[in-house]
Amino acid sequence: MARLTARFWVDAYLARLRLADIPAFVVAHGDDTGGAICVKLSTLDGQARLFSRQMNLETGASDWADLSAGPEPEMDALLARSRARDPDLWIIEVEDRAGRHLLDEPGL
Repeated sequence: MARLTARFWVDAYLARLRLADIPAFVVAHGDDTGGAICVKLSTLDGQARLFSRQMNLETGASDWADLSAGPEPEMDALLARSRARDPDLWIIEVEDRAGRHLLDEPGL
């Protein structure tokens, strides 16, 4: 089975968020083919959560891990450090007061 490129996944994710009327945008454009992807969920109250795709070694499938949560400036600093270590990293910011990110839906 062929693996989706990072760019293809990001474009599909942003389209799915648009269909649900959830604002999202690319903060950092990583490598189109194989860059890792982090999703920052801002609840627009000064708080944020970070998610990253991680490989499940037992099943071989990828799952979205809830990496961290806290004040948005702290999450931004964590992402800046991650991006400094990995310039191929994609960062997607989702803004939703209800905390919707759709990462737990089938197909993502």
